[in-house]
Amino acid sequence: MKKNKAMIVTFLAPALFMFIMVFLYPICRTVVMSFFKIEGITDSFSKWQFTGIDNYVKLMNTTLFKTSMWNLFRIWFIGGIIVMSLALLFAVILTSGIRFKSFFRAMIYLPNVVSAVALATMWLQYVYNNQYGLLSGVFKKLGLTSLAKIQWLDSDHKFYALLFAYCFGMVGYHMLIFASGIERISEDYYEAATLDGANKLGQFRYITLPLLKGVFKTNITMWSVTSVGFFVWSQLFSSVTADNQTITPMVYLYMQIFGAGNSVTERNSGLGAAVGVMLSVCVVLIFWLCNHLLKDDDLEF
Repeated sequence: MKKNKAMIVTFLAPALFMFIMVFLYPICRTVVMSFFKIEGITDSFSKWQFTGIDNYVKLMNTTLFKTSMWNLFRIWFIGGIIVMSLALLFAVILTSGIRFKSFFRAMIYLPNVVSAVALATMWLQYVYNNQYGLLSGVFKKLGLTSLAKIQWLDSDHKFYALLFAYCFGMVGYHMLIFASGIERISEDYYEAATLDGANKLGQFRYITLPLLKGVFKTNITMWSVTSVGFFVWSQLFSSVTADNQTITPMVYLYMQIFGAGNSVTERNSGLGAAVGVMLSVCVVLIFWLCNHLLKDDDLEF
């Protein structure tokens, strides 16, 4: 028994050490940093100035940070509805027995393989460009001159142009998760429902959707995590760092830690850590709400 314990400890020790150093320690350090004013992220503890909850109070009173949180909420909520709806629609179609399923699945997922930088550049240069962009050309061909003249990257349209482009790249990822959930539902349920006279819409409503509650929780959680980390797209769609139409909390965090942008007069890594803590709390709250609102314990496959 002692030999077995020693063997267990020997094999668990490296994994436990890596977990503490790579995962647990950075979390604890970030939480502690959020209560201090720190000029450089690598400064020793002796240079930290304790400020209590002042960093959090300052964030709540900063207009630019509140704007970034509002942008993040719109990306999460509006974008989430668009992505989840399209992903579920495509997943249902692809699992309905259509021909060339593998081809269509690969094409829908393809944007996830392409680098975010390359994908954003494509939208900026070849879709939204007012002179030779795809949207402008299509609208001109259709005779819709008023739509063809729209400046998609101006301050009035930039956010939704950014949101649509981002959603385009995320649909395929969540579609695969929905498709895997649908494929594990037994065909017996659908056959029984067909014999009882249920049409396709009824089968989707009373069989597919209830049995996908766990998949919905997974997709919403993953969407929340990726939304919170929204950074590259925001930077590529903005000509300045602190663009009110595209700024997100991650961009604001970057500005505070590295002193980027004209609106930052001094670096404060503690303030950036407070932003990270608040975003983490938001993800945990969303996960908690999903677990309480989308319960699937009473469902059986």
